[in-house]
Amino acid sequence: MSAKAPSKVVVVGAGQMGSGIAQVFAAKGVAVALVDVRDDLVARGREGIRSSLARIVKKGALAADEAERTLGRVAGSTRVDAARDADLCIEAIVEDEAAKKDLFAKLDAIAPPDAVLASNTSSISITVLAAATRRAQRVIGMHFMNPVPVMQLVEVIRGQETSDDTTARVLAAVEILGKTPVEAHDYPGFVSNRVLMPMINEAIFALMEGVATRDGIDTVLKLGMHHPMGPLALADLIGLDTCLSILEVLHRGFGDPKYRPCPLLRRMVASGHLGRKTGRGFYDYAPAPAAPAPAAR
Repeated sequence: MSAKAPSKVVVVGAGQMGSGIAQVFAAKGVAVALVDVRDDLVARGREGIRSSLARIVKKGALAADEAERTLGRVAGSTRVDAARDADLCIEAIVEDEAAKKDLFAKLDAIAPPDAVLASNTSSISITVLAAATRRAQRVIGMHFMNPVPVMQLVEVIRGQETSDDTTARVLAAVEILGKTPVEAHDYPGFVSNRVLMPMINEAIFALMEGVATRDGIDTVLKLGMHHPMGPLALADLIGLDTCLSILEVLHRGFGDPKYRPCPLLRRMVASGHLGRKTGRGFYDYAPAPAAPAPAAR
């Protein structure tokens, strides 16, 4: 397995996950194109990287000039043809199968023939996405964990046709990032979300049924099972709409009622209470009111 870093990585999707992926590659000296559909989304993604790097500098773990060099390696774009000279393209857009398939077809037509097309999907079949291309052997899953700069795991998911060479290249890229790859086969939810989402879903059922309060449920998992974050707070961090999408993939994929999304989760998503990203989920993330100005003397 070659340990050579990719010469250029294109990340499509400048949200929290996409900007995090761009940051960790840029931090290793790789040129990155961060792509989204609008200039303001690209700018927001780069600003997220700047803020993340600033926090690392503040902790004393990174020099300020190196943070600037890292950000300088991330070029923003609203054009998918930034993939024309990339050797690794990573999709990190909305968790929607049709949207991902459409993007993979576009990347397939633009990227060099030997470029790897990877998806950061948390549950959608890699085989299905690969079928939208003419290079199924070079399509793979790279499921990073949130927040990307902090979390060490990357699930590497082989589709039905993914080649050994593609897998080796991606495993090497993950190791260059200083992260730990774990290979998984292409089944709904892979490993992480097949195990995690039923736990979150059951916590929501417990809340809906009045088994315990929100804080009580999260405290049991934090203190009783030594989880760093309770399942309801974690659902807010992931995004309740994302949790619902993953559970629906699991429910359809296995046909097993144990994956049936909790009605309370559906209701909260319908109301637009999606967690941290909307300021309200199981917890309220509204900013604290500003302190009143001191009275004039």
